[in-house]
Amino acid sequence: MMSVKSESYNDAYSAEQKKSLDKAIAERAERIDGIVAGYLPKVEGFPRTVCEAMAYSVEAGGKRLRPMLMEETYRMLGGSTDVVKPFMAAIEMIHTYSLIHDDLPALDNDDYRRGRQTSHLVFGEAMAILAGDALLNYAYETACKAFDLDEDARKVSEALRILARKPGVYGMLGGQVVDVEMTGRTLTREQLEYVYANKTGALIEASMMIGAVLAGADSEQVEAVEKIASDIGMAFQVQDDILDVCGDSMVLGKPTLSDEENGKITYVTIHGIEKSRQYVRDLSERAVRELEEMDGDSEFLRKLVLWLINRQK
Repeated sequence: MMSVKSESYNDAYSAEQKKSLDKAIAERAERIDGIVAGYLPKVEGFPRTVCEAMAYSVEAGGKRLRPMLMEETYRMLGGSTDVVKPFMAAIEMIHTYSLIHDDLPALDNDDYRRGRQTSHLVFGEAMAILAGDALLNYAYETACKAFDLDEDARKVSEALRILARKPGVYGMLGGQVVDVEMTGRTLTREQLEYVYANKTGALIEASMMIGAVLAGADSEQVEAVEKIASDIGMAFQVQDDILDVCGDSMVLGKPTLSDEENGKITYVTIHGIEKSRQYVRDLSERAVRELEEMDGDSEFLRKLVLWLINRQK
């Protein structure tokens, strides 16, 4: 199968092919919206307000990248049951909790997320904190429902271990800690890549690894998926840096130049736009090449990776 290099994406696909891919991704995201919404708690009773705040942020939309990568990896490696669905909802809950807390005044102090006011502006800071806490806790309650959907409890247990480890102190949270501590300071490339590999990359790694585990992949395959996901996560975050400088706030649904205003050092501020773009191309090309070497049908997953690193929002 011929590789499509990320740097030639715009030439490799016609306008009609790009439109078709956009439609396929949008349809998947819409279907994932329904899956995630179906696992949210009902807005009722004494905890009604926090449940409403949880739903407000989760249902704000977004690319649904993480559950989409999870499902496509699961399918690529032969998965065909509903066991992946609780984990798809859970990873999106964890991702949304991290966004709610990132937007708080004590951290990034952002007013908009996904084109709408952030949770702390709508519900107040205290309720936004509680909504984030609730989503993190409810994610594991949701993922545990997978035990009822697969007779092989070992696969579900291993997926849960990944879901617990990757967002934690030695994953996403660890990256966030360094990000907060180093704001306004000069970071080395190694420090910055640690932040990116954990704050952004860890959940992408978790998503694809969980998809692989639930599909019955062996340890060698899971390790290969983790490496691919690591490259995707790094490319995705550096592209985010590029869009923060060059993007359109109306298209992105959040302010541009927010990193600069918050005193954050990014890959772009260290290396400039052109080197950053080249780094994204190199990472994504390697990820696509390694996906092609995996067993199973990786066609849509490869296209999704190329789409992600060429996105404008």
